[in-house]
Amino acid sequence: MAEQARWTRARLGRCGPSLDLLTARFQRHVYAPHAHEEFTIGVCVGGTEIIDYRGGHIRTGPGSIVVLEPGEMHTGGPATGSDGYAYRALYADPALLREGTTGTPHFREPLLDDPELTAALRVTHAELATCPDPLEAESRLPWLLTALTRRHSTARATLDLVPGADRVALAVRDRLADELLAPPSLADLAADLGLSRYQLLRAFRTTMGVPPYAWLAQHRVSRARGLLEAGLRPAEVAPLVGFADQAHLTRWFRRVLGVTPAAYRNSVQDGRG
Repeated sequence: MAEQARWTRARLGRCGPSLDLLTARFQRHVYAPHAHEEFTIGVCVGGTEIIDYRGGHIRTGPGSIVVLEPGEMHTGGPATGSDGYAYRALYADPALLREGTTGTPHFREPLLDDPELTAALRVTHAELATCPDPLEAESRLPWLLTALTRRHSTARATLDLVPGADRVALAVRDRLADELLAPPSLADLAADLGLSRYQLLRAFRTTMGVPPYAWLAQHRVSRARGLLEAGLRPAEVAPLVGFADQAHLTRWFRRVLGVTPAAYRNSVQDGRG
C-alpha cells in the first residue's frame, strides 16, 4: 500500500463557503497530535486505524464512522501488525451540523455504527472529490450532516413541516431552470423564501422526488439532447448546458439515458441518414 493523500475543496453553492475533502491511504503514516477548527467526519474504507482521542483509543474498521469535535486533540496511525489504513474524511464548519436541529451538537461517542449513513457518506465523498459541483455539494452535504447530527448527537431535531412545500419546490425549480449555467446557491434561495436551507431541501425533495442538483442535472441532459441532435459534439455541448466538462456531461447522460452523449449523437445522426 503506497502512502497517498489527496485534498479536494468543494464549495457549498456558487459563492458559498468551502469544505475540504480528504482521500487517504497510508501504510506507515502516523499523525502528530493536532486539532481542527471544524468537525472531522471520517469513514474507514480499508484496514485499521488507531486514533488517540479524549484520553482513550478509537479502533476503526471498514464501514465505521468517526466524528471528532472541533478543538479536540487527536492522533491517527496504523494498528500494530496491520497493513495500514484507508479512509475518506470531510471537515465541516459547526454551523453545517446545526441545520435542521436546535442546540450545539455534541457526539458523546466518536465511533458510530450506521451502515446506511456510512454508505451515503462514502458515495457522496467519492463523487464530490471527483467533480466538486457547487450545487451538488450544497444539495448533498448539509442533508447528510443533518442526518448525522439528528441520529447520533445530543442536538434535537426541528420540526420538518414546511408550509407551502409545493410552492417552494416549484419556485426553486424555476430559478434553477432559468439560471442553469450559474445556478444560485440554495442558501440564497432559502433566504429569499424565508426558510432555512434544510427546509428548502426537504420541501424540494418531498415534492420533486430528488434533490435540487439531481433535478437540474436531468434538465441539463434534456437540453443537451437537443444540441446533440443539432450536430454539436459533446465537448461543445457540456458548457452550453452548465456541466463542468464532457466527463461531467457523460456521467449524467449515462445515468439518465443509459448511453454516452457520443453514442446518442451518433445514433441520432445515423437515423437521419
